Parts: sequence; C-alpha cells; structure tokens
Amino acid sequence: MAKLMPGLAAIFTDEHQVLEAARKSRDLGMTKFEAISPYPIHGMEDACGIKRSSIPYVAFVAGMTGLLGALALVWYTSVYDWPINVGGKPPFSLPAFIPIMFELTVLFAALSSVGALFYHCGIPRVDPPTIDPDLTCHKFAIFVPENESGYEAKKLETFYKSLGAESVKKVEAY
Repeated sequence: MAKLMPGLAAIFTDEHQVLEAARKSRDLGMTKFEAISPYPIHGMEDACGIKRSSIPYVAFVAGMTGLLGALALVWYTSVYDWPINVGGKPPFSLPAFIPIMFELTVLFAALSSVGALFYHCGIPRVDPPTIDPDLTCHKFAIFVPENESGYEAKKLETFYKSLGAESVKKVEAY
C-alpha cells in the first residue's frame, strides 16, 4: 500500500487557472506534483508532463495472447485430440473458429486492461486521505509533495496565490 506523503495543496475554483498553474509549476522544474480534478481537463496531460500510458500495450499483448491461445485451442481440439469428419470438410477450417478467436482476444485484452489500470492507479485504496471534499464536484487542486525539488512552503504558497488559488494548505496525500 502506498504511504502518505505530506505536501502542499493549492485549491482552485476555475479549470483554466489550475491548467495555468500546472504549466507554470512544470516551468519551475517541478516533476512530482499532481493535478486533481473532478473531470478531465483538455491539455492537462501536457501541462503536467504526463507520458503516454502503457495500458494500450498491455491490452495489445494480452489480446494477441488470447488470439494465439484460442488458435492453439481450436487446432488442438479439432485436429489432434478429437478429429471429426463433418461433410468432408478439413479438420481445421479457420472460418468456423473466427468467433472463438475474436471472443478470447477481446476477453484477454479487456481483463488485462482493467488489471493494468488497477495496478497503475494503486486501486484499491482503503480510506484514502481527503484533501478537500469539494474536489469531487467543483474545485481543482495542485498537490506538491515535500520531496519535490525546490520545495519551499512559503514560496509555493505565494506562487499559487498569485495564480488565483482560493486557498493553499498543508495536507497529506498519496
């Protein structure tokens, strides 16, 4: 389980202000800060410097595993284990097995995507800390942990207040 990290949270009421604050934080050289929002904000990934997720690659590899596993299963059962001559058709007739291969591809890709998402997000979290209860409906926040390079509480407080933060407070978060 992840350990709580003390830090500073700047609370904003406007999504444009929090986006600008994320850009300016990145310009200051910060790399460990997090932007918290009740809904996705266009451009936030670039502003925070978030790299592309590895989940599509996990889904592709798992989907290919499902496809090859299904192909091996239908080949083994229809050619080697239990060959049945049905109307003179060949024992391994690919068009008949496409639905099975499709379904296993989708099943493996979907389940691995959910598993990878849970792993990357650290889910499930038991009793996560609450920075501000309104962050789930209409407020936004930038959380800067204490182990961030150049972390100075007073300096960051004045910096975020100048960018339009409603409040800046010391909190603990993941």
